[in-house]
Amino acid sequence: MRLIRSATARAALLGVSTLFAMPLAAGLPVTPAYASGTPDSFADLAARLLPAVVNVASSQLVTARNGGPGGIGPEMPLFPPGSPFEKFFKDFLNRNHPGGQGGDQPAPERRMQSLGSGFVIDPSGLIVTNNHVIDGADEITVTLQDNTTLKATVVGRDETGDIALLRVKPDKPLPAVQFGDSDHARVGDWVLAIGNPFGLGGSVTAGIVSARGRNIHEGPYDDFIQTDAAINRGNSGGPLFDMNGKVIGMNTAIYSPSGGSIGIGFSIPSNMVKNVVEQLKDYGHPRRGWLGVRIQQVTPDIAESLGMKDATGAMVAGVNDGGPADKAKIHNGDIILKFNNQEVKDMHALPLIVADSAVGQSVPVVLWRDGKEITLQATLAEKPDDVQQASAATAAPAAKTPQPTDIAGLGLKLAPMSQELKDKYQINAGQKGVVVTDVSPNGPAAERGLKPGDVVVEVQQGEVGSVADVQKRIDAVRKENRKSVLLLIQRQDGLQWVPLSLSGDKDKAPG
Repeated sequence: MRLIRSATARAALLGVSTLFAMPLAAGLPVTPAYASGTPDSFADLAARLLPAVVNVASSQLVTARNGGPGGIGPEMPLFPPGSPFEKFFKDFLNRNHPGGQGGDQPAPERRMQSLGSGFVIDPSGLIVTNNHVIDGADEITVTLQDNTTLKATVVGRDETGDIALLRVKPDKPLPAVQFGDSDHARVGDWVLAIGNPFGLGGSVTAGIVSARGRNIHEGPYDDFIQTDAAINRGNSGGPLFDMNGKVIGMNTAIYSPSGGSIGIGFSIPSNMVKNVVEQLKDYGHPRRGWLGVRIQQVTPDIAESLGMKDATGAMVAGVNDGGPADKAKIHNGDIILKFNNQEVKDMHALPLIVADSAVGQSVPVVLWRDGKEITLQATLAEKPDDVQQASAATAAPAAKTPQPTDIAGLGLKLAPMSQELKDKYQINAGQKGVVVTDVSPNGPAAERGLKPGDVVVEVQQGEVGSVADVQKRIDAVRKENRKSVLLLIQRQDGLQWVPLSLSGDKDKAPG
């Protein structure tokens, strides 16, 4: 299966009958659950909404390579699969370049086109669509339901959230739709999708909300509504309506093995779209809250090593120097349990909550630190486009590299930081900690993916500068009868908290 932006999925309308819950055990009462029947028709709702949904065509001038794949023959323009233009150009190129030979003529310039959908949110001419529909375009054209064609300009774009706001200048007010409250959309609710599949023009499909809060690993703010309403290529940027005619989502992507609809589509929730659109309208770019931390998931092993009852929250694995978290005294190893009075159930919840919070707002942050909850105040900044890495200070090289020390029961050897080890493992000049020099194949360290060149920065949320520091903290954890010890590891790709099992290793510990 592959994820395809600018699509969603096809589904047939199913007749719905009364459902009954099965008893869990003999003697337990059966509780009936009722489902409303299929609407007699969506015609009235569709007729009211269709005029506010538009087709969005974008194009950009590109220089064609003199040859397709492998440099043979000119490339075919990129049209949506199934578009009438696709077969036309394929036949044309085959006729004019037999055998795929394109000759040695200079590569001509041509226009590459993209087709999508959008919807009017203001009668004066404001239109919302996906950013990937208009990304890179030097010309954008909007076609209304009555075939009126208008040139559009970009008011603002959000590349990370895949949202764009366009403006056209109509001769008269345009029909517009309103945002609904996507938080109230329930799994099983009827929904209506309107868009421009394969460039055919306004098309209406119906289905239900299949799931909420889907993370499809497209970005840090994934919180999609899943639907089985039929959506295909060209539907990107089109609206997903509830039965009151309010927009509860913007259709953005599908899962599909072939590029066509199979009934698994994803829409950006309207509450997120509305928030970003207001920012694009006011500032021309998204203005999300930013805390300035790198986070990782709290696993059961990590929770146990820190004395937490449940594996919940988001673990801080890095803090940006001078950022809001740094100024609020949030540290590496802290577990963020609540942010701005909202529970952080896992690491995926935190970016959404932070991004939804206003820039400049001071918010309470509930942390788990040193075996207890504490509350700090953090003032959010605007998320920078590119956070610069702090330059590391140059450390004085050691004259001689001491012999590595075996850490009993963990299956690894450690050595103090030295210039020789920095050169050998390409460690940053100012890096602090203790270097992993050897990992036993069957030990706890190997099971967790540790390898030579990794740097142990902290043990059990305390900084370590020597092998003795590491051993001391591990011994203290063993005395508390914990099952694992928590290490903060610096790798080539960044910091990560790693729990190492201590189970069954007490007899191997030094006296």
